Amino acid sequence: MEVLREKVEEEEEAEREEAAERAEWARMEKMMRPVEVRKEETTLKQETLRDLEKKLSEIQITVSAELPAFTKDTIDISKLPVSYKTNTPKEEHLLQVADNFSRQYSHLCPDRVPLFLHPLNECEVPKFVSTTLRPTLMPYPELYNWDSCAQFVSDFLTMVPLPDPLKPTIKKEEKVLPKKYTIKPPRDLCSRFEQEQEVKKQQEIRAQEKKRLREEEERLMEAEKAKPDALHGLRVHSWVLVLSGKREVPENFFIDPFTGHSYSTQDEHFLGIESLWNHKNYWINMQDCWNCCKDLIFDLGDPVRWEYMLLGTDKSQLSLTEEDDSGINDEDDVENLGKEDEDKSFDMPHSWVEQIEISPEAFETRCPNGKKVIQYKRAKLEKWAPYLNSNGLVSRLTTYEDLECTNILEIKEWYQNREDMLELKHINKTTDLKTDYFKPGHPQALRVHSYKSMQPEMDRVIEFYETARVDGLIKREETPRTMTEYYQGRPDFLSYRHASFGPRVKKLTLSSAESNPRPIVKITERFFRNPAKPAEEDVAERVFLVAEEHIQLRYHCREDHITASKREFLRRTEVDSKGNKIIMTPDMCISFEVEPMEHTKKLLYQYEAMMNLKREEKLSRHQVWESELEVLEILKLREEEEAAHTLTISIYDTKRNEKSKEYREAMERVMHEEHLRQVETQLDYLAPFLAQLPPGEKLTRWQAVHLKDECLSDFKQRLINKANLIQARFEKETQELQKKQQWYQENQVTLTPEDEDLYLSYCSQAMFRIRILEQRLNRHKELAPLKYLALEEKLYKDPRLGELQKIFA
Repeated sequence: MEVLREKVEEEEEAEREEAAERAEWARMEKMMRPVEVRKEETTLKQETLRDLEKKLSEIQITVSAELPAFTKDTIDISKLPVSYKTNTPKEEHLLQVADNFSRQYSHLCPDRVPLFLHPLNECEVPKFVSTTLRPTLMPYPELYNWDSCAQFVSDFLTMVPLPDPLKPTIKKEEKVLPKKYTIKPPRDLCSRFEQEQEVKKQQEIRAQEKKRLREEEERLMEAEKAKPDALHGLRVHSWVLVLSGKREVPENFFIDPFTGHSYSTQDEHFLGIESLWNHKNYWINMQDCWNCCKDLIFDLGDPVRWEYMLLGTDKSQLSLTEEDDSGINDEDDVENLGKEDEDKSFDMPHSWVEQIEISPEAFETRCPNGKKVIQYKRAKLEKWAPYLNSNGLVSRLTTYEDLECTNILEIKEWYQNREDMLELKHINKTTDLKTDYFKPGHPQALRVHSYKSMQPEMDRVIEFYETARVDGLIKREETPRTMTEYYQGRPDFLSYRHASFGPRVKKLTLSSAESNPRPIVKITERFFRNPAKPAEEDVAERVFLVAEEHIQLRYHCREDHITASKREFLRRTEVDSKGNKIIMTPDMCISFEVEPMEHTKKLLYQYEAMMNLKREEKLSRHQVWESELEVLEILKLREEEEAAHTLTISIYDTKRNEKSKEYREAMERVMHEEHLRQVETQLDYLAPFLAQLPPGEKLTRWQAVHLKDECLSDFKQRLINKANLIQARFEKETQELQKKQQWYQENQVTLTPEDEDLYLSYCSQAMFRIRILEQRLNRHKELAPLKYLALEEKLYKDPRLGELQKIFA
């Protein structure tokens, strides 16, 4: 505040001095003016121009010292090109034009801040702002940087949790029965006075609670009320303005270059615009910004509203309406065709900025050092580049209860490239509830896992991707004494299973859930409607009371009925008077049937049904035990995944994929070794013959001829030996085939089918070998002379046999 106050006082003092100087200049002009002398009009104009030039030269342009300057300490300027360190003559001329324009602007508008025209670059060299822009091949329509004298205050982001998707509610139509019989309701014996007093008491409690909440809210709002900003309207921002009209841009809008967010020009946070510029020209806003930017007209061709700096052919044209356009006289255009105006345009120099090149590594980093922290009101957002954290964490949102950000309410962490497909982790610090969200592809088909502790037999909810599971399990809810499972799309139409557990029997030895499972007290199963069965035979719910040895059944209700059939089986382990075990008695099955059927009353039917239910009960208990084991396996797997937090790397990412990198290096090493082996296998054809001579001795002419003849004769003999070897193998195969054919002619009658098959197989293989040998022999006869001539030519060109070259020179 002290610096700002001093700055304002300095500006006011400069304005007072400037006003006094103008008054003194006017007084001197009156004293120097002759009383009765008339000067020519041209002389007056010249003196006026000289006086104006003198006054403009005396005006001092104050540039804010708070502009950030890049120095050698922050940027290595030795690697920058020459365009960053020096100015071309055209740029120097442009700077002079800009300086003159700035002086005129300060003279005409002394109450406005100096223009932002030629700041210092990294090398402390003044550069015109338009030359800092580098247009692309296909520029976005009408992009302009703008310098705002306003302050853009971003509202603090309030994180509001999104509601869960609304589930469609199925509304069943209830059948209205004819009111033939009515039942009188029981008499209400409660006191109305007591009820009214209770209601009044509850209303008073609610009113007091609302009052307390309102007072608490007012107190928080008073505490959160932002303090007045002393720099309101004094901050300067550089943004991007996109004008409408081209490439189907419907309206003007602003773009934040740091975030890429767009804002309307009617946004109330923009208090005004000082100037605009692009890579061709520079404009000054001459409109009043009393109503912020809402009433501004962005017609850059209107010199009354936008004063341009450079006069050129590329300046924007004034937008005309149809009436204005129709009123233009065509005759004036015809008269002006023959006139040639003086070319006063100034071409903007090319941009001195190099093309921005961002490496894939730097682009993936996204922010300095790969980490960015954004502080909001009661919230903090942290961002990391992918693969920067070993656990794949890329974003974390922490919300707080107070403005000081000390009491944490919840934490949300987003992950990428996790091998366990973990995508989001939500931690509620108030309830200590943790919720993990997974993408499709987890080994256990996990979708959501909510828990407070990773210990088994605790409160947790696990949701699955049902399409990835064979049993159609959607969700499993577990508590210390219950386990509930929800199914969908099963062939047995099972939709719900609820198991209640009793206290585990304590053992002396260490036991686990696998060796000492919790005793099952009750199992409840529900089923969807099976259209292939009648409703009175299709079970809707069955309950296995394991401890009480009861089985209860409830069937689906028909559409034309209001009640459903029920049946209950009692399992007895008693014996009769003779000591025989009781198998089935009529009182062991209690049933209620809406439409009684004869076959259901028979003991045989009831006995078969009970035996079938016993098998189903055994199977259900086994499935509940398997579900407990699966929960233990999931918890163990999740602990291993959290400890390892392995990340997946694409095979195309050669820098991070160590396996791909090792494989590529191994292949290169194998190819290099194969190349060396091939080089080593190419033996020196003169080495055996040169070894017979003393080492280091120069060959004479006779020795060179002798070595050549020996080498050629040896090579010729090797070719002959190879041909003889192929010929011998060919003759041997032919003789063996003839012997086999003669044997077949002699024993053809007594041969079995298996012997004939062996004979035919042998003949086929023998003919194949003979054909190959014949081809090799013919090829050897064709290539042998060529190989001999090639060796002879190599010997003539071999530098070690230099005497041969002298002979044939």
